[in-house]
Amino acid sequence: MLPEVTQIRKQSQQSQFSQKSLVRMYENFVSENASSVSQIESALRSLTYIIPGRFKESELASESLHSFIQLLSLYHTSLLSKVYNRLPSSIPRPNPSLHNRYTKFWSSQSTLYRRIAQLLQIIQYTELLWEMLARRRGQKTRWRVVMLIESIKAFCRLLLMRLTNSRPLIHPLLPEREVDPRNALEQEQQKAASDWNGMDQNELPEQSNAEINWVMPRTGLSLPTLPNTSDITEYLMKKVLTPDDVKAPKQLLHKLTTIQAQAAEIMWIVRPVIYAALLSRYQGSKKSSWTPWLVGVSIEAAARQLSKNELSLRIAGGLRGVTGLEKEEIKSRRWNMAWWALRGAFYENITKSWIQGAAGKLKGKMLLDIVATVIEDYDYLWDEYYFSTATM
Repeated sequence: MLPEVTQIRKQSQQSQFSQKSLVRMYENFVSENASSVSQIESALRSLTYIIPGRFKESELASESLHSFIQLLSLYHTSLLSKVYNRLPSSIPRPNPSLHNRYTKFWSSQSTLYRRIAQLLQIIQYTELLWEMLARRRGQKTRWRVVMLIESIKAFCRLLLMRLTNSRPLIHPLLPEREVDPRNALEQEQQKAASDWNGMDQNELPEQSNAEINWVMPRTGLSLPTLPNTSDITEYLMKKVLTPDDVKAPKQLLHKLTTIQAQAAEIMWIVRPVIYAALLSRYQGSKKSSWTPWLVGVSIEAAARQLSKNELSLRIAGGLRGVTGLEKEEIKSRRWNMAWWALRGAFYENITKSWIQGAAGKLKGKMLLDIVATVIEDYDYLWDEYYFSTATM
């Protein structure tokens, strides 16, 4: 009996060892071929955009593939971040974006922040897939799942707002994938060498060396031309420090110190929950009802306006005094308002007929027929699924 137990344990250990070795090999492959992996991810994402409508239940297959790619990309980003952090300090790093500086700070400061942010990211990548699966069990089940997901997301965002000491949330909540510093160093060295040589000999084969280099009359030695002045200016501008560059990461977003500012952020966070609840109530015979749409867009517009007024009064210099990261988030939220044209009653009564008319005009025309088919496929998604137009 004992030899059999020992053999089973050995087989289990060997299996675990082989699994770990395979994972390690895969991680090494990703870290050594980061740029190729990113290109493959982009190509697969592009493929998921044209799958809907190609065969029966193709939207489910497309969304399953899209969710898998997004989750795999999230894993790759986390993996590459660890690899880059282990690189020797002698390798110069490119300046991180304001977004990455801020999110890296909170991810490293708070394990709870990182885990909640990861959970939110995973939910956002899979929420439409969950809705598609729930819809097969009926509309009641579908709206229960939608409400559950929106409630979890709102609760997580309120926790993150608390963890960041009442600061507004940004999107995405985790650091984005960075450029490999080893590749960046090679590109910078190549560019510097190219600038020093003045011109690329391969691009100008008909020009003589006399036109490119200046020959000194006494010694006969030639000197390369100076780099282009525009290249020098561009290089120097990259080295200039802005006020945001010298600020501590947590100072890249101002605290919401007033009740009005906190109320505006909370309104922005809970708006999807309220809108989904109203949609679930008015869906069906009253699908074209304006009540959910008007309430939802009013809450989001009021939150944006209240936040804007608070920033102009609370920060020295008004909106001119906000940081670059705050400007990016304000701009992103402003553009997200455009998605209301594809939601609820506005879409049902106005946008839908316009989109279908545009697709009809493209039908039967060479090449444009493909565009029309894609538009019709996405028109179906926007019409049938709540999360197809969700922005947060």
